[in-house]
Amino acid sequence: MEKSFMEALKHRRTYYAITNQSPISNKQIEELVNFAVTHVPSAFNSQSTRVVLLLGENHRKLWQIVKYTLRKIVPAEAFKATEAKIDGSFACGYGTVLFFEDQTVVKGLQDMFSAYKDNFPVWSLQTSAMHQLAIWTLLEDAGLGASLQHYNPLIDEEVRRTWNLPQSWSLIAEMPFGLPVSEPGEKEYKPLADRVKVFE
Repeated sequence: MEKSFMEALKHRRTYYAITNQSPISNKQIEELVNFAVTHVPSAFNSQSTRVVLLLGENHRKLWQIVKYTLRKIVPAEAFKATEAKIDGSFACGYGTVLFFEDQTVVKGLQDMFSAYKDNFPVWSLQTSAMHQLAIWTLLEDAGLGASLQHYNPLIDEEVRRTWNLPQSWSLIAEMPFGLPVSEPGEKEYKPLADRVKVFE
């Protein structure tokens, strides 16, 4: 990591203006993803998160799937703006990280530890969120800009079919990334006194 952990978290932002270039190689991007998947914690060490890294034509194919799916449900007069957003902020990037949770693992834990049955789906989503933050921060630290999207569950079946993924993999989020071409907007922070309580 070029920055300290605190600096990297501070600088992680949402970037919509990205290009299909990368300051690091595909191999280095893969290594960042592998690092996060290896070291990010999970409840009961379940390791339920599954990640798919789409680069090149596979990245572009995903956003074609999104457009094709939305075209069928978004009114024609509104679809033009939807298509422009997809083409100008997501499809134009270098790659996309897909985040899944393996429901076979979740259900297995529910069967094994019935007292916590209702908690495992929640803990699974928390695990996914930690992976999302870790990968997002690592990509930004490497000079890439990213955003987090949620076109699931609309595209789930087509994504599984296109990349021959197990039915048990539930899509949680999509993270398009690329070389940023402009700075993110200003971020407003709510008062910490309303968000953090300390008792000494």
